[in-house]
Order: sequence, then C-alpha cells, then structure tokens
Amino acid sequence: MGQRRYIVAGSFIDGSGAGVRKNVFLEVAEGSIAAIGPAADLPRHAGRAIDDFSHCTIVPALVDCSVSLSRSPSVDQRVRLAAAEADLAQQAAMLREHIRYCHAHGVLGVADSDDRAGLLARDREEGRGQAGLIDIRVAGRDFLKIACSASIEGGEAPQPRLDREELRRLLLARGGRKAVVVANGRREVAEALHAGCDAIEQGYGMGEENLRKMAALGVLWIPSVLRARNGLDGASSGGAVCCRFSTRYVAPGKPLPGAEAFWKKTLAEQLAQLRLARELGVATAVGTGAGAAGIIHGEALVEEMKLFLKAGYSLAETIRCASEKGARFFGLEKLGALAVGRRATFLLARGTEKQLPRKLSYLEGIYVDGAPSGAYRKNPSRVG
Repeated sequence: MGQRRYIVAGSFIDGSGAGVRKNVFLEVAEGSIAAIGPAADLPRHAGRAIDDFSHCTIVPALVDCSVSLSRSPSVDQRVRLAAAEADLAQQAAMLREHIRYCHAHGVLGVADSDDRAGLLARDREEGRGQAGLIDIRVAGRDFLKIACSASIEGGEAPQPRLDREELRRLLLARGGRKAVVVANGRREVAEALHAGCDAIEQGYGMGEENLRKMAALGVLWIPSVLRARNGLDGASSGGAVCCRFSTRYVAPGKPLPGAEAFWKKTLAEQLAQLRLARELGVATAVGTGAGAAGIIHGEALVEEMKLFLKAGYSLAETIRCASEKGARFFGLEKLGALAVGRRATFLLARGTEKQLPRKLSYLEGIYVDGAPSGAYRKNPSRVG
C-alpha cells in the first residue's frame, strides 16, 4: 500500500448538495478518498504527509456542459472569422489554449459541441498532452447534440426546422448515446420532450408546462443563462463589440433599437424559469456556451454559477449543478461529488465559502487523483 496523504481544509463542499462542513480532513490512498472527517480527529503523527489548506475551501472539480473548444470567443468578428478559416495547426493551437484556460479555472470536464476537423483526436495522436488535462466528451462520438432552434443569440438555426417525426427518427438512431437538444420556445421544447430527448439546452421561453414535464421525466436542463447576460452586455454597441461580462468594457458602437429592452426581458424571464425549475425539482446543470462571442472558456463557468445564485439556488446547490449533475449525465466517472471511494480530484479556493464562487477564478490549487496537478502552478504548504 502506498503512502497515504492527508489534506486539511477550513471549509468543505462535497458537491452532493449538502451544506458546508468546517475544518475537515480528507485521507487519500491510491488516488481515491479513503476517509473524510473533522480535522480535530486527525492525529499529527510524525511522518504523515499532511497538506495544510486550513485557509481554503475544497470543492469538486467543475464541469461545463456546453462548450466549443475549437471556436474563438473573441468579440471581434474579424478574429472569429480568421480563427474559423485558419489552417489545422493554428486551430489545434487555439484548441489547446482553450483547454488550458479550462484547466486553470478548475473546469476539468466539458461537453464539447463541435470537434471540427477531429482536432481533439489529432491532439491525442500527436501526444501533445493538452487534451489529457481535462476530461472531454464530444458531440457525435460520446453523445448526440441536435439543434432544433436557433441559439438564443440568433445564429446557427437549422434550416429547415426539424419537425417532430424527424427529431424522433434521429433520437431512435442515437445508438445508446444520450441526446441533448438545443430548443427554445414552448412548441420546440415540447416536441423535443415528446420525441424522447435526455436534456434540453437553453430552453428560453419554454414555459411552466414544459418545466413540469421535465421534472416528471427526469430530463436535464442546461439553461445557459450567460448567453442572455452576454447579449445584454453587448446591446449598447449593437452586439458588434461587447465585453466578456460587464458593460463597463463595451466599446462604442451603434446600438440596435430595442436590443437592450429585449435582452433585459429575456434575461429576466430565463432567471424566473430557473427559479421555478428549482421549486419544481427539475434537474439542472451548468453549461456556458463558451466559444460563443464574448464567452470565455473556463472563467465563464463562474459567471454562470453567479446567475444560478441570483435565481435562488444556494451555494451548495449551485456547486452540485456545476459538478455532480454534469459529471453523472456525461459519464465523467473521475469527476463529481466528493465522497469516500470516489477519486480525489478537487479544487482549493483560498478563503471561506462566503467568497465563492468568485474565488474559483483564482484557485489556490488543483488536486487530481489525490496529488497536486503538475499543470497548475501553485504548491501547497506542507507540514509533517
């Protein structure tokens, strides 16, 4: 049996939805959690490897249920077009950069919507190692993703719109894969649910009846609220140039008439739907749409979590939606809630739980399989 490692933290959120535990130790053996208990019960025997993070909060690794790793999130249309038309080497370099962004922000699992040109497979074959930093599920290979509506930003709409029977045929041919349907509006979401989808992404304007049906059927909802927030942030510049997360950084531009009012209404309605989903017991998971204009890989997940909190979710519930829910849906076995017997992969955020989720953007450390991540810069203080 290898050496056991002990990690002590001032606060601990396990990702199950349970509340915060104070002054906790984790015992790690062979990459898994062997025990969890009060730090006061941990004898300080000489020779024990103890990583002291009593100034930090432990949370599970994060999972983003909607990203496009091969797309540039630049707010400059010229940059986005150049990235789309770049050669394979340049596209691969951008993809690796986005994977590093995710890892640096504790997003260790993602569901990728479009691995254009097989860049992820190529990265693995070339042994560059970046794809191994995070656990990636790819649409088409690992799960089915179908667009039945335009994205809420107004792009990438299927032409013509899929009817119910065509959608049903696609779902019947899924071959055991889970199916995520991008759908907005009452009719589109109702048709997706009737056809037998496993998850609805976006779901803007779907209404209470569809939410109740999702709760009854156990269909996952990935609300992607940040897309509306991002639209509002860019409304005053016509959407041509918007910033990542704040109107303070919007560049001058010609505003579109009615855009600000539209996005305010859209954002308020989506937050109200999310609030109702919590009351009805709809399973929800965090997905940002990273790769869309202005939505940055990795750091966007914290912003989506803030919107869950604004909709009335507790911090513990929000972290569950940002970790366990997505991990279980997409089969990310090494990620999710922290419990005895599960892999010891987690994040260390400096400070108390009252500083979350903001502090998740400035992690003190990342542990993977019970040891500090070699790809993350900070090192723990050690005592023994």
